Amino acid sequence: MKRTAHMQELCGRQDSELRLDVAQKQKELFELRFKSSSEGLANPSRIAALRREIARLKTMLRQRELSTAAAAPRT
Repeated sequence: MKRTAHMQELCGRQDSELRLDVAQKQKELFELRFKSSSEGLANPSRIAALRREIARLKTMLRQRELSTAAAAPRT
């Protein structure tokens, strides 16, 4: 239920906002990986969660891209 509400909130965002979220989450993932290799993490499952969030955002962007391409008339 929680994830569904989060996905509905993401659907309401513009593409530029989603791209910004992807960039921020990729930066956070990089920092977590770096920290993990140097000193360890208190919550190592956060890395997997971030990877999934990034994948969801990229999937949503790709779906929108394909839907606009399909709606455009072919010449």
